[in-house]
Amino acid sequence: MQRILKVAQREYIETAKTKTFIIGLLMTPVIIGVIIFFTNRLSKDKDSPRPPIKVAVTDLSKKLAEDIKTSFHNYNERNPNRQFLLQQFEVQEDPNAVQIQGKAKLRNGQVDVYVVLDEDILEGPGKIRFYTHKPKPSNVDAFWTIENRFRKAVVTRRYEIEQLDQNLLAKLRNVPIERVEIGSADEKERVQSQTQRIANMMVPFFFMYLMFMGMVGTGQHMLSSIIEEKNSRVIEVLLSAVSPFQLMAGKILGLAGIGLTVMALWSAAAFAAASWQGLNVGITPQLMVYFVIYYILGYLLFSAILTGIGSVCNTIKETQSLMMPVMLIFIIPMIAWLKLVQSPDGTMARVLSFVPPVTPMVMILRLAAGADVRFVEIAASILLLAVAVLAVTWAAAKIFRTGVLMYGKRPGLLEILRWLRQS
Repeated sequence: MQRILKVAQREYIETAKTKTFIIGLLMTPVIIGVIIFFTNRLSKDKDSPRPPIKVAVTDLSKKLAEDIKTSFHNYNERNPNRQFLLQQFEVQEDPNAVQIQGKAKLRNGQVDVYVVLDEDILEGPGKIRFYTHKPKPSNVDAFWTIENRFRKAVVTRRYEIEQLDQNLLAKLRNVPIERVEIGSADEKERVQSQTQRIANMMVPFFFMYLMFMGMVGTGQHMLSSIIEEKNSRVIEVLLSAVSPFQLMAGKILGLAGIGLTVMALWSAAAFAAASWQGLNVGITPQLMVYFVIYYILGYLLFSAILTGIGSVCNTIKETQSLMMPVMLIFIIPMIAWLKLVQSPDGTMARVLSFVPPVTPMVMILRLAAGADVRFVEIAASILLLAVAVLAVTWAAAKIFRTGVLMYGKRPGLLEILRWLRQS
């Protein structure tokens, strides 16, 4: 055991002192802070100045010109930095000629938007036809505002035709909803904002993504470490002092510590960011205990798989074909996360909870989503995962013992199975 710990210590220190690890470790909290800063800055600058947009309109109904003019005039007064310049093309004898003229000006860049209101727009199935030519992505929000201006003008006139009180209808439709999150006492009640609701939905995904990155990201260090030491023949020196199993176990434990260090810092950064934004993420000590348990077992399983793969390969390129089926299994929860969050007690979530490669990610997502997971389910998933870790570690140790000292052509599947039978 002492030799395993020495190998683990060496692996931890050698990985932790590299520049790439230090930069990657520190950059993540910085990136989180920068994203939050610029998100807040952009939300404050949503009314920043924008060049005037020229809007041309042809009203075939001949009844909405004044309403449209008033609507745009009121908007321009409220938004002096984001103006709309309205041009109305009067309909003479030939409506088609007017529309052809309007579309020609749109193509020539004389106007940015050309709108045509059908003749029966007020009392029939008429449409608002919204024409653009090579629209700029930066104007998408402005186009949405223009559409609303025309839609509001049409709806207001329809109310007048039907002799309906618009204010009364707005009053009848307006049903305020206040979402309140209560604590253990009445004085701990707090109104839940839309941002808080989104955060509550994203917390389970964050835990699952953190688990995924902790296993896969740190596992890649395991793979590259084995390939590098094997090619440089350092592995032969190490095996002269420790057994193959002690070397493999030490590497796994050392990089598991690296993973816990990384995730502790990332979690602290994410929690600090949420607190900075006034969000209550509702993380309990019990959830964190389960997270550590599932991470350790999940990492041991994944790293054992990678150890076996790395020991039979000579280059990183050779590992890609073997890693593909493994990664396809691990990304299943990432693809189905929304369905799993919406139905954490559903059939798919329960089934995936007992598929060892993805058990850690699915179970931590279900627990973070507030699912009614029975303790017997948790205990069974942990037991199944532990058994899978022992079985995969046993197989990986047998493969590692033989494959780590082999060079040249990569062994085939039948040869690897023969190693296991002979062991």
